Amino acid sequence: MLKIYTQIERGQAWLNKYQGSLPIFSCVLGFTETCLIPGISAAGLTPEDRKYTACADAEFLYYGATHEAVYPLPPLTAGASPVLISRAVVAELKIPVYLFNAGLNITPAVPYIDLGGKPARCVSSGAAMEISTVKHLLDQGLSWGSQLSEKITDGYLILSECVVGGTTTALAVLTGLGINANNKVNSSHPICNHAQKWDVVNSGLGKFPRFTDPLELVAAVGDPMQVVVAGMAIAASRRCGVLLAGGTQMLAVYALLQAIANTYSLTWQPEAVVVGTTRWVAEDATGATVELARHLSTSKMNWVTEIPPLLATQLSFTNSRYPQLRAYEQGFVKEGVGAGAACIAASVSQNWQQAQLLTAIEFQIRQLMNSLPH
Repeated sequence: MLKIYTQIERGQAWLNKYQGSLPIFSCVLGFTETCLIPGISAAGLTPEDRKYTACADAEFLYYGATHEAVYPLPPLTAGASPVLISRAVVAELKIPVYLFNAGLNITPAVPYIDLGGKPARCVSSGAAMEISTVKHLLDQGLSWGSQLSEKITDGYLILSECVVGGTTTALAVLTGLGINANNKVNSSHPICNHAQKWDVVNSGLGKFPRFTDPLELVAAVGDPMQVVVAGMAIAASRRCGVLLAGGTQMLAVYALLQAIANTYSLTWQPEAVVVGTTRWVAEDATGATVELARHLSTSKMNWVTEIPPLLATQLSFTNSRYPQLRAYEQGFVKEGVGAGAACIAASVSQNWQQAQLLTAIEFQIRQLMNSLPH
């Protein structure tokens, strides 16, 4: 059920070490006005829907379908939210969930930890966040990474995200770090909108000759989740395993955490950190995820040198009875809210196979459909 695409020996060593261990699941929620650009994302049918996606996903992850949602899951172009996958695993395996508000546009209706961040302006502005906010969020990330790792005796920490428009901010940060990421990122669309993303990123990065500090880069073109998860991963890696849950967005975080650690002389343990996603991301024909992971070592800046082990669940929805799930096989949605990492955790911790995963996920979608007004 698992495949390692890069750094195979390190990836296998990580899997061996945490075989049978249950993780803590954290999800860092953020908002960037980039997601309001028409057509930029399929994580919500309209720009108005996308304002609520993170809060809706957080609510479903925490409570499931039987809870009367303040923010129901928004309609998508096709498919179903990846939070169904994450919820299936955390509910079945009783994995503890921590939700962090790094900078949302609205207050989520779940128990959450407020990190005191703010929503980001559009990448094209070149002024996404104040540098003081970015520095504050890094401190919060370092602090919470340390606190969560202390709760783990022999397991690992899943660091997931929900930021609509986040693959565009990821492209911006990767490019700003001197990594050739154009035409390599993924998106929630079946065919990635590379040209649109690149135009937005160029507008923002074009306002700067070059960056001398990675935090300045995040302030210019990033989103609030990125610096929080980078800080959490740096601190947690010193004590436990870290599974960065996502594709393009977590490759950007992996590059960013190296840049921050090198610039600010922060120690971290590379062998503790892996990136985990879905097969739909790793093998997306309209992106180049594996190539992008390998490209991290070719950064034009000496801040980034490490290539992460990239793992992916081999979960398939080809034989699902639900068209919303089969849409994943056509390239819709692909990943989000730590869906791939949750499946990896089920395989690592409990040796779940395809049938068990599919049964648990289909149970969630059935509950959701039964809860909707008829």
